[in-house]
Amino acid sequence: MSPPTQEALERASQALAGGKLVAFPTETVYGLGGDAGNDQAVADIFAAKGRPSFNPLIVHLPDVEAVERYAVMDERAHQMADLYWPGPLTLVLPRRADAALSLLVSAGLDTVAVRVPRHPTARALLQASGRPIAAPSANRSGHVSPTAPIHVREEFPDGGGRRLALILADGRCPVGVESTVLDLSGEHPVLLRPGSITPEEIEAVLGPIQRAATPGTGIKAPGMLESHYAPGLPVRLNALNAAKDEALLGFGPDRFVLGGAERLNLSPTGDLNEAAANLFAMLRKLDKPGLSGIAVMAIPEVGLGLAINDRLRRAAAPRP
Repeated sequence: MSPPTQEALERASQALAGGKLVAFPTETVYGLGGDAGNDQAVADIFAAKGRPSFNPLIVHLPDVEAVERYAVMDERAHQMADLYWPGPLTLVLPRRADAALSLLVSAGLDTVAVRVPRHPTARALLQASGRPIAAPSANRSGHVSPTAPIHVREEFPDGGGRRLALILADGRCPVGVESTVLDLSGEHPVLLRPGSITPEEIEAVLGPIQRAATPGTGIKAPGMLESHYAPGLPVRLNALNAAKDEALLGFGPDRFVLGGAERLNLSPTGDLNEAAANLFAMLRKLDKPGLSGIAVMAIPEVGLGLAINDRLRRAAAPRP
């Protein structure tokens, strides 16, 4: 684990060039990055995470010009890029036939998920390495996503089977939930995964959008498995109280909610931005031996609450 000094960025770049993996912060969560053009490096991402091979990866790139080397951007894609790149937006676009990317990145599809991150360390790494970086969240598949460097170390105590060469540690991720994923590969825009860029904001630019089908079917982007982002303990949603042996994850004023052996509050003031930033870190803190589960108070299904509830429903879904 190292702060993102120039020397550390050089070491990280050399590791990526050598086919190793590097964990790094984005504005959303920490990513587990590998050279998106290297088949073995991409395969090692899947292996380190224990990730199903049919779940595609997001390719991180420094700018629109770089994106256009790998994907076909239409007017809609340019509109969204102008507004939200760099930032927490992933676009699923038609993959160029000559794209120098591992086919594993797209999990056999003719599309590719691309993003231009805003976090300065992610941007510095992309510039220093000079290569596209495939990077899902830096956790074991299905586990709670990491929003701090210590989370990455906890997920990969053995360095991901010695595949993980370095963790670039640069504090806590400011957004705290994964990027919004918007599919623009077809005639109609489809929201595949909600995030901090809301459906209302997208529709203000593109007009009406469709929502993805049932989670777990027709997987075209990361985060679409039905059971995902899950702590070890069972998660119970829309809780009005908590049992004595449950943890309580509150939202807003929770002084009237009874019970809970452990209690944390995503945002005592009901601020959805604060709740999103705290979500994964607090789920991790409450995921303790000796407890029977995590009871979660209701979150409003508006704005950023859509993304928070999406992650919570997947955390609470039956385990495969």
